[in-house]
Amino acid sequence: MKAMLAILLFIYFIVSANGFSRGSCHIRGRQTLSHLKASNLPEIPFLTKTVESDRSQDLMIGEDAGLFDINKETWGDLGENGWFTFSAAVGTIMTAVAILWVYPPTGYSDDFLFFLEGIARGNSHIVTLIFGIIFPIVHSGLASLRPFGEQIVGARLWRVIFAFPSLCLAYSWITYFIAHAHDGVQFYDVSGNGLAHSTAWGINFLSFFFLYPSVFNLKEVAAVEKPTVHLWETGIIRITRHPQFVGQSMWSAAHLAMVGTSFTALTMALLVGHHYFACWNGDRRMYDQHGEAFSKVKERTSIIPFQAVWEGRQLLPNDYYKELLRGPYIVIAVGTLGAYLAHPYMQGGAALVKNTGLIEGGILDGLFS
Repeated sequence: MKAMLAILLFIYFIVSANGFSRGSCHIRGRQTLSHLKASNLPEIPFLTKTVESDRSQDLMIGEDAGLFDINKETWGDLGENGWFTFSAAVGTIMTAVAILWVYPPTGYSDDFLFFLEGIARGNSHIVTLIFGIIFPIVHSGLASLRPFGEQIVGARLWRVIFAFPSLCLAYSWITYFIAHAHDGVQFYDVSGNGLAHSTAWGINFLSFFFLYPSVFNLKEVAAVEKPTVHLWETGIIRITRHPQFVGQSMWSAAHLAMVGTSFTALTMALLVGHHYFACWNGDRRMYDQHGEAFSKVKERTSIIPFQAVWEGRQLLPNDYYKELLRGPYIVIAVGTLGAYLAHPYMQGGAALVKNTGLIEGGILDGLFS
């Protein structure tokens, strides 16, 4: 059970598209425990309250990424824009993923994988290739359909429609990758080399700081607050306009350096390829949403890290460090360390999934019989 929980939490961490929020609930009527704020907590610069940088050279048409003030946060009553509703929403969708997809007697992940392995005739390389085709179509496809979907069902419901299949497919692909990482041709094996391990670990750790700033709006990913297509101008965006692509490339390179097999090489190539496509697709979606405002931000940024800086198109403020020493990045650091420590549970969970095999059918079978 711990293994499954570790994998699910890791997937939620990397798939989620939003994080910290500055919104707070309005208190109406009587004061309840759920409306209590964190105002009794000490104000600690950088940790509990953002220290803003000098933005005098910015266009001021984009948002400041990662702003956070713990004293503006509230638990809120159920149904309000507080952390109580967020916890309930996340618990609900993760429970749905566990029952409808993860747990073999009730879910359909094992049936889906059995279907893919049948197509691939048991070839793990072909299975991961199919995952590498299906996941981008579903994930990027639903993201691209967002403007149309939100008009039909609303922004909050569309977020659920987008997140659920992405989480399910991510779970299946990640567990399959962990279970088959050493399949195929072994080009090299430096897993026992301490220096190689430390270098790969460092690159992997840094890769998680290359997250798109919308990852900081957790209440939006849970549809507690209305999901918004943000235009960011500060933080990691000054270094690269597509930090997810850079971070995925770093993560993939670090893992491939440690596990030098043909299966891992193919899987990493598919992941990086998907994020490379997302650079074009993301720019297209941002222009559709923000028009010339995005074009102006694009002129001052780059995909290749620091390219806009060395070309003089982006000026880093003297106190740029203030844009990185923010609460969300502290959470990312702790979460990344937690994910590393959870690796044995992830490996155990993947082995459990593989050894359990197919338990045919699931909880929804009665609807189709």
